[in-house]
Amino acid sequence: MSNINNNMQTQTSNTLHNAIMEAGSKDRPPMLAPRNYIQWKSRIKRYIDTKPNQELIHYCLENPPYGLGWKEKVVLDSEGNPTTSTERVFETYKNVKQEIRDQLNAEAEAVQIILTGIDNDIYSTVDACPNACEMWKVIERLKQSESINVQDLETNLFWEFGKFTSLDGESLESYYSRFYKMMNKLTRNQCNVTNHQVNVQFLLQLQPEWQRFLTLVKQGQELKNVSYHKLYDILKQHQHEVNEIRAEKIIPQPEHIKLLPGTEEKQLSTLINQFM
Repeated sequence: MSNINNNMQTQTSNTLHNAIMEAGSKDRPPMLAPRNYIQWKSRIKRYIDTKPNQELIHYCLENPPYGLGWKEKVVLDSEGNPTTSTERVFETYKNVKQEIRDQLNAEAEAVQIILTGIDNDIYSTVDACPNACEMWKVIERLKQSESINVQDLETNLFWEFGKFTSLDGESLESYYSRFYKMMNKLTRNQCNVTNHQVNVQFLLQLQPEWQRFLTLVKQGQELKNVSYHKLYDILKQHQHEVNEIRAEKIIPQPEHIKLLPGTEEKQLSTLINQFM
C-alpha cells in the first residue's frame, strides 16, 4: 500500500512539474538574439500587451518609476479635509496609495520581463541600471551601435570581395587560400553572394597565364551550381602548363612575336563577356 501511495505521489508530482514547466515556457518573453533587436522589441511589446496591467508596464519602459522617500504631505483635519499645514512623511510601499503600489508592481514586472529576455552578456551591462526605463534605453543604444558596426563590417567585406585579385607571380594555392579565407568571413557574417558571382570573381581574378584555361572550365562546368573548390581542383590539373607559360615570359621574346599592347586586356574583356 505504501508503494502505491508513493507511486501516486510521484506521478502527481511529475504531472504538476510538467504542467508548471509547460506554462512557464508559454508565459515567457522572447529572447534577444544577435541582429534581431527590432523584432525583439516588437515582440516584447506584444508580450506586454497580454498582461492585465499592460499600460503601466509600457509606461515603465519610457518613464522612470515613482520615487519613495521623504515627502511633504498635506495634513487632513478630523473630517478628512486638507488643511494649510504640511508634514514630512517617509513613504514606503505599505503606506502609499494603491495607485502608486500598482505603478511599483508594474515597474518590478517590467524589470523582470527585460532581464528574462536578454542573455548574460547584456545582463552584465544593464544589471547596474536602477530601473526598467534605463535598462530599455541601454539595450537600445547597445543594439543600435551593434547594427552600425554590422553594417560597416558588411560594407567592408563586400568591398573586399569586389576588389579581390591575384598578386603578381602568386601561386594558385596561395590565391585559393586567400580567396577561401575571404569567403569564410563573408559566410560567417551572413553576407550573401550568389554562387555564380563567387565563381566569376574566383576565375577572372587569376593571373593572366590562366586565361586560356578559363574557357575550358566554363565549357565543362555550370558556374551557377559548381563550387569554387571544384574549379580550383580542375585548374590544378593545368598547373604544369601554366608554369611553362611563366617560364616563357621570363625568356626575352623576339620583337616579331611579342604581343601588341593591350592584347591581354582584350583577351580578358572577351572572357568577361563569356562569363556574364
